[in-house]
Amino acid sequence: MDDASRNRPGKSSHIMTLDMALTYGAQASVLFLGLLAFIVALHYGRFLLAPMSLAVFIGLMLGPIATRLERIGVWPAVSAVVVVLIFIALVGGFLTAIAAPLTAWADRLPQIWNELQLQLSSLRQPLNTIKDLQEQIRSVTGGSSVTVAVKEDTTVENVAVLAPSLLAQLLIFFASLYFFVATRHETRAAILRLCFNRRLRWRVAHIFRDVENAVSDYLLSITIINIGLGIAVSIALWLLGVPSPALWGAMATLLNFVIYIGPAVVACVLLAVGLGTFDTLTASFLPPLTYLGLNAIEAQFVTPTVIGRRMTLNPFIVFLAIAFWLWMWGPIGGFIAIPALLTLYAVAGNIIPGIEPPAPARPRSRARPVVPHAPIEKAASPLARPSSPPIRPRPPD
Repeated sequence: MDDASRNRPGKSSHIMTLDMALTYGAQASVLFLGLLAFIVALHYGRFLLAPMSLAVFIGLMLGPIATRLERIGVWPAVSAVVVVLIFIALVGGFLTAIAAPLTAWADRLPQIWNELQLQLSSLRQPLNTIKDLQEQIRSVTGGSSVTVAVKEDTTVENVAVLAPSLLAQLLIFFASLYFFVATRHETRAAILRLCFNRRLRWRVAHIFRDVENAVSDYLLSITIINIGLGIAVSIALWLLGVPSPALWGAMATLLNFVIYIGPAVVACVLLAVGLGTFDTLTASFLPPLTYLGLNAIEAQFVTPTVIGRRMTLNPFIVFLAIAFWLWMWGPIGGFIAIPALLTLYAVAGNIIPGIEPPAPARPRSRARPVVPHAPIEKAASPLARPSSPPIRPRPPD
């Protein structure tokens, strides 16, 4: 009877399987609810979180400047002021450079629209044919046309509504940028003191190091690459005879931070400029095709060479990240999508086995490594006395 009961399939395995399924289901539900709460918090907190997140990533990009100033004896509060002033000078110079040609093109919009209508007049006959076919289908199916009245707001009302919100976000951004750069060392030390053991402190210190290196190197490198792309686009459009080539070069520099979507927008704008500038349809396609060629050279050869293959991310994941952050925070989300993805990779690379954190674009020389290497012990003879255990690597303070 004991053998029969031993060979009889028991219910314990089924019970364990059910318990494991319930456990995994509960964990998945908690993760899903946490992710949903995170998305809702990002959506409803975008007024504060968007400028603060942008300030953090800009602070990581300009952090090496503050570090160099602090090495020569400048106080962190003063170095943070210098960083903020440098950023304001760069943005102000960029806006000043594009203000005059942008105003000139804004004044030419009615003329450009008339020229576009003349260029597209060859497509009027196919469009009329499609319209007649639509009317015939509507008459056969018995459909009725619906007229929609849209209430248009005036420009003064839009400015009056948006100006206070934009000013408040600018103040939040500059205040966050200053305090982040000024207190970045104290913030890191405070977070490390919260770690309750050496292993966790060591891991968090590596996360800080990888995030700072990856984001700073990426943003600095991609900024230099985008400036070079803008100069090349300006020269190429100048050779083609496109008016205001510096304006379109500056637009290419700015929108190239938003991968995939930014170049598509620039190509559409240059197509409209070509249609409004040149007389033939073939010549009108030269500006966007020239830009797309230069952008392809930058994306396929220059960026992988400068940044490195190890920092090259999965294009599908990059596209999903850009789409998600554009949906959440608009243009600010498009700018911080890649730095946020690099931050996620750096955190996952120090937590999940098998994922390597993104490597810096250039080697860094440090006076003191984050984790000192243990001394290599010589092989002892069998008759020798047992030596003391090797020294374990200590986490950073």
